[in-house]
Amino acid sequence: MAPKARLPVPQKTQKIQVKSRQKPAANKQISQAEKLKRLFRSLCAQIDGGHFKNALKTCDKILRVDPKDFDALQSKLFLLLQTEQYNTALTLLESLDDPASRDFERAYALYRLHRETEAADVLSHLKGAQQASGVQDQDRGVMHLEAQLAYRQCAYQDAFDHYTRLLDSSADSEERADLTTNLNAAQKHLDFLTTGYLHALDALPASVINSLETAAPPAPPGGAAIPSAAVSPVSVSGSVTRPVEKKVRMSRVPKGVTPGVTPPPDPERWIKKSERSTFGQGAGRRRKTGGGATQGSVAEPPSGHNAKAGGGKNRKKK
Repeated sequence: MAPKARLPVPQKTQKIQVKSRQKPAANKQISQAEKLKRLFRSLCAQIDGGHFKNALKTCDKILRVDPKDFDALQSKLFLLLQTEQYNTALTLLESLDDPASRDFERAYALYRLHRETEAADVLSHLKGAQQASGVQDQDRGVMHLEAQLAYRQCAYQDAFDHYTRLLDSSADSEERADLTTNLNAAQKHLDFLTTGYLHALDALPASVINSLETAAPPAPPGGAAIPSAAVSPVSVSGSVTRPVEKKVRMSRVPKGVTPGVTPPPDPERWIKKSERSTFGQGAGRRRKTGGGATQGSVAEPPSGHNAKAGGGKNRKKK
């Protein structure tokens, strides 16, 4: 029987779906005004949230777009003072077109950098400019800074007067609490300088009073030092400065040794015994006491009439 012919199997056709590649749309160019609007919106949110470091970065972005933007410069100056970057704030003030318009910020930065003399000069220049322009009422911020400068420069009477004027014209409860605290501090210093130090001196022992009266006055700050020959030596208990002891590292201390308790090792332990400074010091003492004999030595019998002469092995005992 003839084999059956196999019918051809139809092949499955695979449909290839070609996806149409769409080109991405090009980024739309944002106008400068729109970009500044978005950056200022972010800046306001960061300042309201207290994120001052991020707000400084946003200010730099705004200034890269518009280096002369007044609001961005003012915001950056405020943020630098708020984050205590006073040297950077002074550099920014120098770069402004009209640095004299920011004398108060300059004086505040100098005050925080403990440059009180320069801060006082800037404040006096600011007050003179305000008087020349016809401004009668002095700015409260300037009065606050003047009071703080006077207190730091130990001019407690001036600080007391400034705080009194500020307290008389203050209506804010929080400001009144701060002013009252500062006013009391200045009042305590004034009381001590007028009468308080006398009571403090009376309470001291007589020996301390005598030493204070005979001691040389202290050198003024920033002045030349008083020569040592002009200072009379005064013995005051507790005035001697002791050298700082170096702490011993326990990891380097040998086992079984306690620092400060265990006696130190012999410094001549690496030298021969015959070359040490202590060699032979005990020999004379041993000779005087009859010592010094070596092990195995035999003493000689005493010579005299008690000694028995001769004697053989076979001699009988009586």
